[in-house]
Amino acid sequence: MARMLVASWRETYRGTMPDRVLDDDGLVEARERFWTAALVDERYRANRVALAEREGIVIGVAMAGPPEVPTAECSAHLFVLYVLAAEHGTGVGAALLDAVIEGNDESVALWVADPNPRAQAFYRKHGFHADGAVQSVEGVRSIRMVRIPSQHTN
Repeated sequence: MARMLVASWRETYRGTMPDRVLDDDGLVEARERFWTAALVDERYRANRVALAEREGIVIGVAMAGPPEVPTAECSAHLFVLYVLAAEHGTGVGAALLDAVIEGNDESVALWVADPNPRAQAFYRKHGFHADGAVQSVEGVRSIRMVRIPSQHTN
């Protein structure tokens, strides 16, 4: 999972995220620690994790759960959804999204890099829209997108 996530970051964020982050020799190990905690730590028990494999190789991963900061508007947050570039357009991303979000009745928020037109178009296709919130982490600008059940039909 960690190696796939790092490979996806390198495919997706080269030129957006600093090279020093993407090329850090410890990045895979840091992501391994992240996934170990996400899968076994009691604090993350309410999260839902899904992965996609093809011929025994992880090609995509997703994780959603309660928002870190609860809001009246959104009951869930999509923390992770990455698919290897070779699998874009195959339906893997949609299947992962469906696996970690509890149907169309769940209100969901996520942060997506900006610019990242492919990802933003994917989320719009699945009923998300930008709500105007912006943040910057590690020099990467992100916008928040939300999907509210009363505003979404699939």
